Amino acid sequence: MFKVVLLQSVAILLAAGLAWFWVGPNGAVSAALGGAAVVIPNLLFALSLWAAARGGRISAAKFFASEFIKVAATLALLAIVAGAYRDLHWLALLAGLIVALKANLFAFLLKT
Repeated sequence: MFKVVLLQSVAILLAAGLAWFWVGPNGAVSAALGGAAVVIPNLLFALSLWAAARGGRISAAKFFASEFIKVAATLALLAIVAGAYRDLHWLALLAGLIVALKANLFAFLLKT
């Protein structure tokens, strides 16, 4: 679980670097914030599942509740970023978001 979050973080850093090259510093920050809106809830989700598995309290209800909270937290973070960061570059934000979401598929291909 944590390897996937690490892979997502590395992918976001690469996306932010490319956004810096193409758009500038505001694009890099926007890409990083878009990716962070996915990675932070994923990390909390992984910690929740890890803690539940170590305590022997894992259940389908816990999994689905945590997944719902993860999606809600992602949407809330995106709304906060859109409202708080005035120099937001929307295309870079979406690129960071998509890179973070698709890093899961790349991790699946690597069998991490």
